[in-house]
Amino acid sequence: MTDSVTLYTYFRSSCSARLRIALHLKGIPFNPVFINLLKDEQSSPAYREINPSGTVPTLVIQHDSANPVIITQSMAALEYLDEAFPNKGPALLPSDPESRALVRTLAGTIGDIQPVTNLRILKRVAPLGADRTAWSKDLIEDGLRVYETFVTRSAGKFSVGDQITTADICLVPAAWGAERVGVDLALFPVINRIVQNLEKEEAVQKGHWQTQPDTPEELRAKK
Repeated sequence: MTDSVTLYTYFRSSCSARLRIALHLKGIPFNPVFINLLKDEQSSPAYREINPSGTVPTLVIQHDSANPVIITQSMAALEYLDEAFPNKGPALLPSDPESRALVRTLAGTIGDIQPVTNLRILKRVAPLGADRTAWSKDLIEDGLRVYETFVTRSAGKFSVGDQITTADICLVPAAWGAERVGVDLALFPVINRIVQNLEKEEAVQKGHWQTQPDTPEELRAKK
């Protein structure tokens, strides 16, 4: 019996996009299950039984007849994919400890700004009277300035040298979310170049929010 991989995902979710990209990059087949956040499907009792936090993504892996592995945090899932499938596709972390630390730092920098694009957070900002788009844009730009400073020193084709790493897998969905709230990526020339390189990669194209089966027709990428 081969591994069965299921990904609970939503087309707009940047954390879901991380796992879509990683699974495609590593060549791991998976079954997507679409959770419509706008219809509050993440709050259903059936889904809460799988993921008590009611968030996406959720990665479920059935190894042979063992109990399924259920991972509800995208960063933990990315590390698990590297560790559980060492012979599948490229490693998501470099081999040397210094570069690994830098990749984790960059991924953490993106993690610091990810909550401001989260629908649950934005719903709580609105009653406070804040312009949630402007609020998100300001905080995202702060985080991208930090990322830009790091990659000015470390970037090759991608964030750390010429191989795609966890940092890039976190960066590109964050860039899509940033553009959605009006961030001009041209303000961050190294990030902008890295994102353009990433968007040429097949795994990134397959993981893009505009190419998912649950992407509404009016938002789908035009061929």
